[in-house]
Amino acid sequence: MNIEDINDESTSTELWIDGHEFEATGFREFEVETVEGCKRRVFAFDFKVTHQQYHDVATLLYKGTFRLRVPAAGVDLETDIHNYSTSLDNLYEEGAVGDYHLELAERQMNTGG
Repeated sequence: MNIEDINDESTSTELWIDGHEFEATGFREFEVETVEGCKRRVFAFDFKVTHQQYHDVATLLYKGTFRLRVPAAGVDLETDIHNYSTSLDNLYEEGAVGDYHLELAERQMNTGG
């Protein structure tokens, strides 16, 4: 399966961020260019976060750097947060479910110089 096959909003894609499994929708890949002129692949997707998951997900995302694995797309690499947003700012309320949008950029290794 390739990325074009799984980037449909209704298609659920299993992915892993540092060993945490997520069911994502709208998975897609695109490129961005850094100020230094380097190109980085970015992987964007959406997922739901429940009241019960909120603390674990928030703690995970605060790290900022992750290993992203998407078995269906053959993706397994180190990434940094490029962009993210959420539909709710208070998932502490019982029964609350938030929509998260996350974009992870391929990590550029420092080659020294």
